[in-house]
Amino acid sequence: MSHWQLGPGASRAALAAAVDDDEGPVNVSPRGGVPLHILDPNRVAFLDYAGSGNETARHSLAGGPITVMVCSFDDGDAAIVRLYGKARVTPLADSPLADVLLAHPAEEIKLALRQVIEVEVERTMTSCGYGVPVMSFVRNRRVADRGRRYKESRAKIAS
Repeated sequence: MSHWQLGPGASRAALAAAVDDDEGPVNVSPRGGVPLHILDPNRVAFLDYAGSGNETARHSLAGGPITVMVCSFDDGDAAIVRLYGKARVTPLADSPLADVLLAHPAEEIKLALRQVIEVEVERTMTSCGYGVPVMSFVRNRRVADRGRRYKESRAKIAS
């Protein structure tokens, strides 16, 4: 098994998950700083940390598809890799992968661990990545950064 660190100065991942019944929106969530563990050629897993919601788990439990998209923001290394499949969500305490994944946790994320997301990869696709800008990592968001402008503007509209 190997792991792919999606951390500062490297690649970033986003997840897209949906429910097969066409009800509700597709959920797209960034997953920066989280190591993507390659378990075998058709299976990856990562630790899921507490955040603003748990839509990936809800869609996965309903049997919906998931896409993991990894983008490189490094200079001279334009690339996008997409992994398409189905996800299984397991509470951290119940996951047989917990020890393996905890050996390489996200170093910068200070949020509570929530669960393990394991993806059975059914198909992959790569693309050139020229539409992805070259960017440098400055820092992870702080709790104090969480939605402040959005919440302040909504409060002004409501009053």
